[in-house]
Amino acid sequence: MVFDKIKAILVDQLDADEDTVTMGALIGDDLGADSLDVADIVMSLEEEFDIEVPDEQVVNMKTVGDIVRYIEENVE
Repeated sequence: MVFDKIKAILVDQLDADEDTVTMGALIGDDLGADSLDVADIVMSLEEEFDIEVPDEQVVNMKTVGDIVRYIEENVE
């Protein structure tokens, strides 16, 4: 499941509590990611799902749900 893979990446890279990684969690405010964290997360997502995420899409990814939707819509 896409959410579970994304959750594992976020828990690992942000040292976040699994219970805080929900579809509505804000990447910055709730999970504490800064811009460097976001860049690392995007690289991990690109590697995990074999996609390329354009910078203009990254700025639209505010919540975990935004990431899940993007991946689901763009991975074959």
